[in-house]
Amino acid sequence: MQEPARLEDEKPSKEKDAPSLQVDNHLFDARTVLITGQIKDTVAREVCSRLLALAQVSNDPITVIVSSPGGHVESGDMIHDTIRFIAPDVRMVGMGWVASAGALVYVSVPKERRFCTKNTRFLLHQPHGGAGGMASDIEIQAREIIRMRDRLNRIFAEATGQTLERIVADTDRDYWMSAQEGVEYGLVGKVIDNVSELR
Repeated sequence: MQEPARLEDEKPSKEKDAPSLQVDNHLFDARTVLITGQIKDTVAREVCSRLLALAQVSNDPITVIVSSPGGHVESGDMIHDTIRFIAPDVRMVGMGWVASAGALVYVSVPKERRFCTKNTRFLLHQPHGGAGGMASDIEIQAREIIRMRDRLNRIFAEATGQTLERIVADTDRDYWMSAQEGVEYGLVGKVIDNVSELR
C-alpha cells in the first residue's frame, strides 16, 4: 500500500503572493472550498482547516468543488468525515473528473446536495495496493486492503442506493460514468449548468 507523504519530507511552501491571497479571501467570503489534484495529507489538512474555519464563522451553507483523480484513501476519509462532522450544510459540485478517493469525498453529503457539471466524469474502483516487505507484512497489508475495500463498497452502496453486490461487481474493475450515468446510478443528485441551480 502506498504510504502517505510525511510532513517532514515536504519542502517548505512558498509564501502566497497578493493576488493568490485575494482569491483565497474571495473564496472564503463566498464560502467555497476547492479540492483539485491528488488527494493527500497536505490537501486534506488545508481543506479541513478551511471547512472548520468556515463552520466557525457561521452555519450558512458551504460549497465544495471537487475535481480529482483520487489519492490516499485515508486523506479522503479525513475530508469525508470533516464534511459530515461540521454543522453547516455542504453542497458538493463535481467538475472535470471525480475519481477514486475524490468520489469518496463527493459522497460525503446526501444525494440531494450532490451536483455536477455536464462534462464531469466519475470513476469508482477498489483500492490499489503496493504491498512489499516480509511475507507476514504483505499478508497484513493485503488483509487491510480487503477491509478497506469492503468499507468503501458499503459507503458507496449506501450513498447510491445500489445493492452491495452491484457495487462489488462494478468496482472489481474501473467503473467510469458520465454525468448523466452518475444520476442514473444514484451517485449524482443533479446535473447543473449554472451556479443559480445550486438549490
